[in-house]
Amino acid sequence: MTDTAVSGIAAPAQRPANPNFSSGPCAKRPGWSLEALSDAALGRSHRSKIGKAKLKQAIDLTREVLEVPDDYRIGIVPASDTGAVEMALWSLLGARPVDVLAWESFGLGWVTDVVKQLKLDDVRVLKADYGGIADLSAVDSDHDVVFTWNGTTSGVRVPNGDWIAADRGGLTICDATSAAFAMPLPFDKLDVVTFSWQKALGGEAAHGMLILSPRAVERLEAFTPPRPLPKIFRMTKGGKLNDGIFVGMTINTPSMLCVEDYLDALRWAQSAGGLSGLIGRVEGNFAAVADWAARTPWVDFFAEDPATRSTTSVCLKVVDPAITGLDAAGHEAFVRGMVARLDAEGIAHDIAFHRDAPPHLRIWAGATIETSDLAILTEWLDWAFALEKTALKQAA
Repeated sequence: MTDTAVSGIAAPAQRPANPNFSSGPCAKRPGWSLEALSDAALGRSHRSKIGKAKLKQAIDLTREVLEVPDDYRIGIVPASDTGAVEMALWSLLGARPVDVLAWESFGLGWVTDVVKQLKLDDVRVLKADYGGIADLSAVDSDHDVVFTWNGTTSGVRVPNGDWIAADRGGLTICDATSAAFAMPLPFDKLDVVTFSWQKALGGEAAHGMLILSPRAVERLEAFTPPRPLPKIFRMTKGGKLNDGIFVGMTINTPSMLCVEDYLDALRWAQSAGGLSGLIGRVEGNFAAVADWAARTPWVDFFAEDPATRSTTSVCLKVVDPAITGLDAAGHEAFVRGMVARLDAEGIAHDIAFHRDAPPHLRIWAGATIETSDLAILTEWLDWAFALEKTALKQAA
């Protein structure tokens, strides 16, 4: 006998067409199939004419869709967004004092790198608890600044780039992996921008993108880091930028199958209206969740300030008094129970909170998600909550 039959709580009549609401790797673009990869340069060297052409095309289409300025360099690098950020940190930091901002697990990871691994002497760490955001007004424009644009594990993002000085002396190093292709990025305020293919466009994993401003290139060519650099981090030769990285001559061997998938995602992004079309899809998705949350008493956003709420990695907490009154283990068990029900039903996969975060629901609402699927999911969230709360009462 099913839980529904016991409780009398009816399941919603509709089901999402795509149950993949993971915050990474994220859902493939609508209509995707393996046939989209039939033109992949498999069995060919990435240094071959066709291999280099496809890598260059990936860079060119990235520039076009993301609206990257012409004088910024774009490179394909190993090890996903993490690799791209690490390349920047190890190659650029040490010339000036550093401010590192953190309000969720990935930002805290960059704190660890800068403080404990690079062991830089002049570092300020500006932190906030989950749900909040670091004091952006405290950032020193003469310092290099390291931050995540969108906190994927907390659902908290910077509201805009107004806090970044136009006449800054330091560099801004921005981990934008769950913001690129989904939120406006003011490139005039950003000197290093990183992201990975598997986030906002639903590409495949293991490859990262590194975007450098002219100011960042100038730093690379003028500053010699006082530390050994692994081969995959080296962006200069003889004191000059290794231009090959930024025209498709990748440092290590890329997967041409993944490259083809990224090209397919970029072409879909073009057909969806380019950057403005993608952002419009994201904002429509977020509105569907926000409208439901506004009329649903048991749920609220994890982000305390509405201006900082992520529109891609939407993090929602259970605020029903019967649940908030539980101890930490009970609260976590309740949320995991909801998640397990939805996963078992094939309604929503991988929407549990990150292991480092407090218990909450984490739902991807990026451009590859259909608004109609999110609207249906909210009905199932109500269903899972009602069943789990009924089970809690019966166990009491």
